[in-house]
Amino acid sequence: MQMSGCIGIRREDKNRWEARAPLTPDQVAALVEGGIEVKIQPSDIRGFADKDYMAAGAEVVEDISNCKVVLAVKEIPADFFLPGRAYVFFSHTIKGQKENMPMLKRLMEAGASLVDYEKITDEKGRRLVFFGRYAGFAGMIDTLWALGRRLQIKGIETPLVEIQQAYHYHGLEAAKQVVSEAGRKLARQGVPRSLRPMVVGFAGYGNVSGGAQEIFDLLPHVQVDPEDLFGLEPIADKLVKVVFHERHMVRPKHENVDFDLQDYYDNPGNYEPRFEEFLNHLSVLVNCIFWTNNYPRLITRKWVESTWASGEAKLEVIGDISCDIEGAVEITTESTDPGDPVYVFDVDKKEACPGFQGRGPVILAVDNLPCELPRDSSQHFGKSLGPFLPYLAGLDPASDLESSGLPGSIKRAVIVWKGELTGAYRYLEKYLAETAGT
Repeated sequence: MQMSGCIGIRREDKNRWEARAPLTPDQVAALVEGGIEVKIQPSDIRGFADKDYMAAGAEVVEDISNCKVVLAVKEIPADFFLPGRAYVFFSHTIKGQKENMPMLKRLMEAGASLVDYEKITDEKGRRLVFFGRYAGFAGMIDTLWALGRRLQIKGIETPLVEIQQAYHYHGLEAAKQVVSEAGRKLARQGVPRSLRPMVVGFAGYGNVSGGAQEIFDLLPHVQVDPEDLFGLEPIADKLVKVVFHERHMVRPKHENVDFDLQDYYDNPGNYEPRFEEFLNHLSVLVNCIFWTNNYPRLITRKWVESTWASGEAKLEVIGDISCDIEGAVEITTESTDPGDPVYVFDVDKKEACPGFQGRGPVILAVDNLPCELPRDSSQHFGKSLGPFLPYLAGLDPASDLESSGLPGSIKRAVIVWKGELTGAYRYLEKYLAETAGT
């Protein structure tokens, strides 16, 4: 389709680590060459310099208010919204997240529209625009970093201590080289005897888990099925990898009923948790699942407290990449950032304590992990967004949604249109009302 219109790109300011952009300079250049005007706010922390966007043909300017469509990555401050504009970003509102309801309310009051990347999907509900694989890359790198330091503090030296957090590296390939070298040393030196078998479990098997597994697979390992964990013999020169699917996380409540994945999605109340039977076999859990309140938890506070009280605890680190607060991992009580990424859920104090020390597992809970690989992740994200940009650039937020010319993939992502919740998202009225009443 012929391209025209104007796209504004807001700078990211959630924290000093958020260096991503929805489009790279090269991607902006392609838009400009195709007839789309691009205006981008200046930024001192973005992974790409302002001058690179200027060279690409964008106008670097503070005021982007005359752009009818504004792209961002993370949440936008409530005072930024203007009437008759469409804002495209990860709003983190679709679960009724309490902390973002004031932002959603203000966007609606402004008469603006909201398109959420997370809900740009095909007819089968599969996401088409995402950072997920890069959350997995960075999350696994950081989890290995956390594991190396946790063991070091306990007096156990391993080559994993040579791995740094993802943001220390110039890019993904540089990080992979370091992980690979640590793996070669681990194969030569062997897994410390007290840790054998050293099992790393992945909850989930989607894009996030795929990225995490790609990093882990650089280490020497064998893969087993979850059922094989029972009675697993010590392995001297390799780690053990195990991937958990939904059938390993829950089981039907009624006897003589087989697990059915679609039924679980449709009727989660018919299922009860079973994941904790595997937990005592894990040294590390990497949580990559999509979770809502309808689903059972992977780890409960009760299990953690009772396991550490019994002296049977094996779990050293939880890489909670999904990072739902008090969600699938109930002891993920707060999110973190790359500058202070971990805490221990101390079973004696029954609270999160910064750092690596304490009786309880270390929890990595950085909620914007792809920002640690800003250039690589932005390149990937912009490429996935590319097919939808002509539609977004030509969007008239004053039109009716049905006559807007948007394809179904984007229409499914429209949470608010001209200040009103769209049909699929009217359930958010309940959460907005609850927030207003507090």
